Amino acid sequence: MDPQVVLTMAQNALYLLLTVSAPVLGTVLIVGLLVSLFQAITQINEATLSFVPKLIAAIVVFAVAGPWMLTTLVDYIRRTLEAIPTFAA
Repeated sequence: MDPQVVLTMAQNALYLLLTVSAPVLGTVLIVGLLVSLFQAITQINEATLSFVPKLIAAIVVFAVAGPWMLTTLVDYIRRTLEAIPTFAA
């Protein structure tokens, strides 16, 4: 197997990882920022106040974007497994 092929596969895998994880990470980041802003304004320092909204937001994003994430990952795995015979030759 050519080193360039390995690097290309790794690059594609990292890009896919970034693409699939971006909706969850972005949503949790925004919710965390809003909760932190709310805590700073009201001076409430409760640990569960920052954890629970982020958890709920992540669950909602997984419910909405989960099928797309799963389809994307399965397609990538299928393409990778189907390409194995070309690497062995």
